[in-house]
Amino acid sequence: MAYDYGFSSVYDRFCEAAEPERRAEFALALLRRAGVTGGILLDLCCGTGKMTEAYVRAGFDVIGADLSEEMLDIARARFAETGSNVLLLCQDMRELDLFGTINACVCTLDSVNHLTDEMDVLRAFERVSLFTEPGGAFVFDVNTPYKHAEVLGNNAFVFEDETAFLVWQNFYEPENCTVVEALDLFVENSDGTYTREQDEIIERAYEPALLERLLYEAGFSSVETFGDLELSPPKETDERLWFVAKK
Repeated sequence: MAYDYGFSSVYDRFCEAAEPERRAEFALALLRRAGVTGGILLDLCCGTGKMTEAYVRAGFDVIGADLSEEMLDIARARFAETGSNVLLLCQDMRELDLFGTINACVCTLDSVNHLTDEMDVLRAFERVSLFTEPGGAFVFDVNTPYKHAEVLGNNAFVFEDETAFLVWQNFYEPENCTVVEALDLFVENSDGTYTREQDEIIERAYEPALLERLLYEAGFSSVETFGDLELSPPKETDERLWFVAKK
């Protein structure tokens, strides 16, 4: 799904709890472990580009792709300010079309979960595989079935800061491990009034074995799975898993 302007404008503020910088560093550590230390890196579903900056600092030539023009506008402004040279593309991960091959692809913050059909996941994996050089690596994270059932579930969450207030209500569908997230955002205007925006996000959690099978079907030669932010095997209670697929 693509975020509109209202949600894009506050995305970074409400995502701080996910520790994006720490996640970017972990993704880089996984790439180094896979033997990828340079070349061209695709930040797939790059959003506002906050994590993209870490890949630039690590010495990669970086491409950022995202479906949301509004998120990419924020990324462009960020890179103009920092001087980072990043090629930005507005593309759906299922229709990824690059100008050449890449050495690495990173896709974080449960972007794969936004694909709610198994065939769409396979299609996205196939597009990444198509453009990845032999010896390259694809690193991504996903929310787990455990998180969908036990943490997100049918729960509601509230986030607020000085100028915005977000209510996040979940509706869990156990038959396909899907969570429908109803978002209600209030953003303060310069005159003290508030603008209200509403959106709905659907995320699906997949069993690790299924994702591994799809990666092999897409053409990757090896797959490793890790717990969240640690180089150890996954546990049943992990809320997020990381995958490293080698080409």
